[in-house]
Amino acid sequence: MSPELLRYTLPSRYCDSDNLMDFAYQHFGQVPHGLQRVQAICDWVHENIEYRWGSGNPHATAGQALAQGFGICRDFAHLAIALCRCFNLPTRYVTGHLPDVAADDSGAPMDFHAYMQVYAGSRWHTYDARFNAPRIGRIDIACGFDAVECAFSTLYGAATLTWFNVWNYQVDRAVVKLGDPVDLAKRLDGTTELRFPQSCVGGSG
Repeated sequence: MSPELLRYTLPSRYCDSDNLMDFAYQHFGQVPHGLQRVQAICDWVHENIEYRWGSGNPHATAGQALAQGFGICRDFAHLAIALCRCFNLPTRYVTGHLPDVAADDSGAPMDFHAYMQVYAGSRWHTYDARFNAPRIGRIDIACGFDAVECAFSTLYGAATLTWFNVWNYQVDRAVVKLGDPVDLAKRLDGTTELRFPQSCVGGSG
């Protein structure tokens, strides 16, 4: 394994896999190694950790998320990553946006999202224990060891978020090319209006 991949098997500040070894082997030790084990981990996290909007704690580790039984998307990602690293599966944290393309639209404005990628078979595979289903149009912003390397934002001094907005739409890649101007008439869903949030911060993650 290359040094670049080896680092993604190690414990980190938020992915304290060294504290979760007994739990990992008890619950997933009998699952065949590889992507089947990764999926079993994601299934367990998805089914046993409650998504609780607004419960984010910038100091919470994977082990703490497991103990409390709830969290936000970054907690789901950190816990799944830590459990994968218990089995020396190179796993990295990803910060990005998750569109509602080809998925049920909750009506909530889109937000930042956290998920993970596991290296197997000479490439990175994306997994998301929060939603635990394939999705179209993920927008990766940054990837790294854990949220320390991929913070949604890094502030130097006091700052107040007053507004941000994320929107997307699905187009035919044979018709629309990268760099083309925005043209809502080319949306595949036929909608030509944008929905903007009433508040400054969304909460779909």
